[in-house]
Amino acid sequence: MKYELLKAMYDCFYIPPELPAASQEVEVCHQTLIDRLDKPERKLVLQIIDAKDRIAEDISIDSFISGFELAWKLSAELNHYENERSVSRRMALGPDARFTCKKEEE
Repeated sequence: MKYELLKAMYDCFYIPPELPAASQEVEVCHQTLIDRLDKPERKLVLQIIDAKDRIAEDISIDSFISGFELAWKLSAELNHYENERSVSRRMALGPDARFTCKKEEE
């Protein structure tokens, strides 16, 4: 995987929400499938559910990585802005200028 470190961070920090109502609904539907469908049809439906679960997990990981990359780019942009602002301030005051606090000026 291209983003192994970010995937490891996702695995470490992401805590899935507890969804008791949804979990209960899944169990009820699963039991209904067992009761109504023959084994080949049941297997096919469960394969579809597994594939959808993998898609949801991949989307969740992709969202985490995209958010992390956005935060990284914003941090770099803000750091560049702060450095640029600091240089502009020093240039405006001249090469021998130094910053002092009010206490020191008195």
